[in-house]
Amino acid sequence: MTDPVPWQVAALPADAVEVGHVQQAWGVRGWVRVHSLSRGGDALLHARRWYLQPPAPGAARAKPFDAFEGVVAVTVAEARWHGDGLVARFEGLDDRTHAEQLRGARIAIARADFPAPEGPDEYYWVDLIGCTVVNREGIVLGVVTDLLSTGPHDVLCVRDGEGEAAAERLIPFVGAYVDAVDLPARRITVDWQPDY
Repeated sequence: MTDPVPWQVAALPADAVEVGHVQQAWGVRGWVRVHSLSRGGDALLHARRWYLQPPAPGAARAKPFDAFEGVVAVTVAEARWHGDGLVARFEGLDDRTHAEQLRGARIAIARADFPAPEGPDEYYWVDLIGCTVVNREGIVLGVVTDLLSTGPHDVLCVRDGEGEAAAERLIPFVGAYVDAVDLPARRITVDWQPDY
């Protein structure tokens, strides 16, 4: 049996965003295969500090998660694409046994550690959630609660109101309907009517 890993207990940053989870050990030298919650996994590849948390309650696992409790910080020694998946190795973790213990661990990264978007019209979904959506006439259509990827384009899920009386709208996040995104003002202007 290998010695226990001296996990670095940490506080989750206030701007932490969950970006994936450990799927399984990969190889014999402490690497893990990672499931990314985003399409490109850019944040996972860019950030050198990851925050690991135990799997969510009820998550399927072959055996109980006992690698650590709470939140631990790990320093990423290497992360890269291998085939159709992302693999990573952490400093101080160099054997398969320890890597297997991490199966199911949730991965969060500080939003400040995300790479800058590549273009002026590119945004991280996490930055759009919570923005108020208004149309060209200034009518408030609601607040972005989620985004959907439909293949050809993304769709804003907009909710107006609370409870059963709340209106829900799905607005394609494409130039034909989105006029402007003002992240500092937390406002998205669209060419959309309340009765669509």
